[in-house]
Amino acid sequence: MAAFLPERIVCLTEETVETIYLLGEQDRLVGVSGYAVRPPQVRREKPRVSAFTSADIPKILALRPDLVFAFSDLQADIAADLIRAGVAVHAFNHRNIAGILAMIRTVGALLGASEKADTLVREYEARLAETAAAIRNTPRPKVYFEAWDEPLISGIGWVSELIAIAGGEDVFAEKARQHAAKDRIVTLQEVVAAAPDIILASWCGKKVRPDRISARPGWASIPAVRDGRIFEIKSPLILQPGPAALTDGLDAIVSAISGAAAREP
Repeated sequence: MAAFLPERIVCLTEETVETIYLLGEQDRLVGVSGYAVRPPQVRREKPRVSAFTSADIPKILALRPDLVFAFSDLQADIAADLIRAGVAVHAFNHRNIAGILAMIRTVGALLGASEKADTLVREYEARLAETAAAIRNTPRPKVYFEAWDEPLISGIGWVSELIAIAGGEDVFAEKARQHAAKDRIVTLQEVVAAAPDIILASWCGKKVRPDRISARPGWASIPAVRDGRIFEIKSPLILQPGPAALTDGLDAIVSAISGAAAREP
């Protein structure tokens, strides 16, 4: 019996969209998340059918998908509505680099493109190893990653791991293991006590304001603030657990850390 291969796929988050394009299987995509921006042509080629916690269910059903990719418990209600309507849904829930690589392999397997997915994963593994090896004997600055500003939310698992690969030390690495954003909330005082040398910020959906970060009560004494080492990383590069984080996201972290090191007196 021939294996079922989906021909009409809807992706409710960006990382599976980018993965499918990288596998060369984009002709199967019939609908994507409104946040999908990689590769750039996706915005003109594919209908947008969802935000992150909401989706246009009638529009999705009208596209007659035979498989929908979702992500995390925050899309559980959307997934349930689609399942009740008879649509097959595969929900990913990964929060670390190993999970990103497993997601790529799983998408490849479901699309009958396992060999291409394995090749892609091996390329990423080699890239990560090369980056880590290049900074093995360099000083490791303390890094605070801010994923949101009201309240302050520190970085999630894959972000923390990428900081380490790029040569930094995540000051809230323990919190990074927590899946829920509410469990990664930090206080102004906790960041002051952590005394990061570098602050990386990526506020999903809005521009980072380094001046506002610097002006927070008590933060003038933080080395990163004192020395002007506050860097924005665009959210599409780092806040999606997919290929972007392993490539351009990692490069942005490396650039910030190496740039800060270059400014050392």
